[in-house]
Amino acid sequence: MQVKEFDTVILGGGPAGFSAGIYTARGNVSTAIIDISMLGGQPSNYLELENYPAFMKIGGYDLMEKFEEHADMFGVQKFPMQEIESVDLVSSPKVIKTKEYEFLAKTVIIATGAKPMKLGIKGENEFIGRGVSYCAVCDGAFYKDKIVAVVGGGNSAVEEAIYLTKFASRVYLIHRRDELRADKIIQERAMKNEKIEFIWNSVVLEIQGAELVNNLVLKDTNTNEQSNLAVDGIFPYIGITPNVENISGQIAQDKSGFILTDETMKTSIDGVYAVGDVRKTPLRQVITAASDGAVAGVYAVKYIEALKEITV
Repeated sequence: MQVKEFDTVILGGGPAGFSAGIYTARGNVSTAIIDISMLGGQPSNYLELENYPAFMKIGGYDLMEKFEEHADMFGVQKFPMQEIESVDLVSSPKVIKTKEYEFLAKTVIIATGAKPMKLGIKGENEFIGRGVSYCAVCDGAFYKDKIVAVVGGGNSAVEEAIYLTKFASRVYLIHRRDELRADKIIQERAMKNEKIEFIWNSVVLEIQGAELVNNLVLKDTNTNEQSNLAVDGIFPYIGITPNVENISGQIAQDKSGFILTDETMKTSIDGVYAVGDVRKTPLRQVITAASDGAVAGVYAVKYIEALKEITV
């Protein structure tokens, strides 16, 4: 196994990871980005983004390609498609082992992101970006004067249903029970919104369409009766989970597994930072992920400079 030594190793090559890498590399810190898949993160799968400043409309893949080019300009080394076997954040130096390499690092920036909990039904994966979305803020504007469905009953589902009424002509809120779990004040807002129609005691069995989504197959949880619902898009909001499989147990996390940080993105372990969707944060967007990365990158450099002073 080949050993690679860096001042900073970044786990995850999405907007948070690339932003962090740009800032650490500009701080004259040797930097590597490791990803378990191709670089670019979730935005690479977005058809278009309209809310990233300076780009009125840009493909998600195109935007992340620019992030990568920017990191390349500063000499960030990239290691995509790495199967991670173990991560030791406590040791000094910190150790990340993959099938191919052993990475040793003075600092680690965790930018592994989070993934939406999926419905796990036929058609869901096939229509991602073509009518299936997990981010109303990202994609709501594409459904102007169209009909969409939101699946879920918690705060996120109801809030996103309300948000989608800014664009859609009709929003169906599909919930498996006969009452919502969302806070009462949020429920009241949704109930008063004439664009929202509730479909109670129902689950989605299948997502159908041609090029784009055009139909949902529903099942009534009381009668088992099936029905069709014509829609242009579906937004599952049944929760998200952080990508912390190799990290949990070493670091402070909330009850859902999201990593806890301070305002400098520092975690409970010295020299370890967490950025983007993997940390506990009130908003998960490309711009906030990039902002987190910038903060962590700056403070990782400060940490390394402090280490050098101690060893001199």
